[in-house]
Amino acid sequence: MIVPDNISTLIFDFGGVIYNIDIQLGISNLKKIGFADADKYIGHFGHNDFFIQWENGGINVEKFRNEIRKRCVKEVTDQEIDDAWCSIMLNIPEERIKLLQQLRKKYRLLLLSNTNPLHISVSTKEELGKRGLSMGDLFDKCYYSYEVGAIKPGKEIFLHLLQDDAVKAENCLFLDDGKKNIETATGLGFNTYLVTPGQSLDFLL
Repeated sequence: MIVPDNISTLIFDFGGVIYNIDIQLGISNLKKIGFADADKYIGHFGHNDFFIQWENGGINVEKFRNEIRKRCVKEVTDQEIDDAWCSIMLNIPEERIKLLQQLRKKYRLLLLSNTNPLHISVSTKEELGKRGLSMGDLFDKCYYSYEVGAIKPGKEIFLHLLQDDAVKAENCLFLDDGKKNIETATGLGFNTYLVTPGQSLDFLL
């Protein structure tokens, strides 16, 4: 893909695009602590039941842990829950960090992510902290579903971004690994690109 000349803003999904993730590892580790049917609640491109509330800000960390605890067949600590849940988040490759730093010299960079407090305040903070970085060093602004109160592929979170950032959809390129998310963005007038697993994004340079 060649980035159109009218593009001034790049909007990135997080998990699967910038951050390497392993949903199955997280499910496996949740099962190990007693959440036997975790796979019925968690999916790569969307979750069910209280996990939806978790990502749209409907429940806090304490409530989230308690919901998991209710479904566990044995006693489980907060730390065990946090560790299992955060094991989904693997790492941010160095080349993607360097790519974002280079792209930021030319474009406004935004993050639009279905995510939750633990994956941001624990996983991401620790991952970037090892390099002395924060999300503010990589993106001009981050839109997290649990803060906005809406999740992709619903159009509300996209509309919130457009209004809050005072940017036009036609001047944005949205990159995501979820087909439904791409479809929603395309329908709202965004330029879009469906990222495939492990794909290099160097074409953006």
